[in-house]
Amino acid sequence: MRYILSIFTVTILFFACKKDKFTTVPQITFKSVKPNAWLSTNTAVQKDIAPVLTIRVTDAEGDLGLKAGKDTSLVYVKNLLNNVIDSSQLLPDIGTSSKPDFQADIEINLFSVMGGNPNSNVRPRVDTLYFEVYIKDFAKNKSNVIKTSDPVFYIVQ
Repeated sequence: MRYILSIFTVTILFFACKKDKFTTVPQITFKSVKPNAWLSTNTAVQKDIAPVLTIRVTDAEGDLGLKAGKDTSLVYVKNLLNNVIDSSQLLPDIGTSSKPDFQADIEINLFSVMGGNPNSNVRPRVDTLYFEVYIKDFAKNKSNVIKTSDPVFYIVQ
């Protein structure tokens, strides 16, 4: 009987201490960035072919996205080489997908934060770019901040 009680207690503690995947504060994880190269001569016309960062988002309430005329949650992206920050990236309208225990992959076009070392006039060169990313939900809860583990190579011609 004593062993059964011990096993029962350990089992309860294990499940009680288990970290919940879905929290009030959104949680993000890095998935990928593709393609991993960008030419400095590319223009806004080529914006659609810019590198795309994919992150996994989880949120307990699912209060993310865009609601016309109401709330908006944003994606914040910072180029760590030149410190260019873009906070105008809107999460897509997730509409009916928004539900408790929300989980999705979000794609972010990096065109607005592309750029290399502004202090170097050496050409040609390749700058290695990494990005910091976080999001805020409707309640203005700030997610964890992640750094991309895969670089984007910014090729200056």
